[in-house]
Amino acid sequence: MTNPSSRIVFLFPGQGSQAVGMGKDLADHHPVARQTFEEADEALGYKLSQVCFEGPEEKLKLTEITQPAILTASVAAWRVLREKGLRPDFVAGHSLGEYSAHVAAGTLTFADALRTVRNRGKYMQEAVPVGVGAMAAILGMPFDKVSQISQDAAQGEVCQPANINSPEQVVISGHAGAVGRAIKLATERGAKKAVSLPVSAPFHCSLMQPAQDRLAADLGALGFHDPSCPVVCNVDAALVDSANASREALIRQVTGAVRWEPSVRLLINQGAGLLIEVGPGKVLWGLMRQIDRSKTCSTVGDEASLQKTLEQIAALAA
Repeated sequence: MTNPSSRIVFLFPGQGSQAVGMGKDLADHHPVARQTFEEADEALGYKLSQVCFEGPEEKLKLTEITQPAILTASVAAWRVLREKGLRPDFVAGHSLGEYSAHVAAGTLTFADALRTVRNRGKYMQEAVPVGVGAMAAILGMPFDKVSQISQDAAQGEVCQPANINSPEQVVISGHAGAVGRAIKLATERGAKKAVSLPVSAPFHCSLMQPAQDRLAADLGALGFHDPSCPVVCNVDAALVDSANASREALIRQVTGAVRWEPSVRLLINQGAGLLIEVGPGKVLWGLMRQIDRSKTCSTVGDEASLQKTLEQIAALAA
């Protein structure tokens, strides 16, 4: 597609998009998707495919299984799109999804990404004892106000914006006490809603420093390539186009905030015409509707959504 306002962007989901059965429909219809799950089973040394397709949900929810599971389902969907001749002009991913984006851009091999995100999940889980940290979603309050509330609630503890998801949604992360105080302050200061999130650790804040240090050693040992198309990195909401910048961004991402809304706005400024959520769920599609409803956004997670997206692309090209 040569029209700059019809540029195609692939968006890859992060943790929270998992569901039992994910990827199975595409694996049943497309050998390349089935092969992706087989590769994952081999790289990890256990039947990840079985956990994705059949559950149990409790197992799929374990962070060190969730992360490679979502990555695999996303890469399977991306490979099906690639087989259909679809090449993105840009790629981006939400937190964990940034690894899927780098696999799609050729920065990292699928097997390396799988083993890395399994360890990433493990390190994040082990960085903070269970119950010490917490996360909360603040809805219907602008980022600068949420940022101020986080500072006011900290009182010597950690409380930081962790996900700048949309104009409607900012997630905060830190010590359980501080996050609790922030929920109370947000409610008092006019947030539409402030709710604690059912997460196993306080992701994307400075409490994750031990996980970041361990992951930095792993990423430092891996071979990175320059991406074949620009990748938007969460931590800066900026385009990375080199191997070193990609590695550095993935390291800093562990303690840094996921700047999703600024990332999407950057893509829109770059001429994004069609944004496709590639992988399980519709979380990013939902956020897109809060950021800019004028853009065409679709999802590819199963055979029905794939066919619908291919029809959309054909209509845009006509």
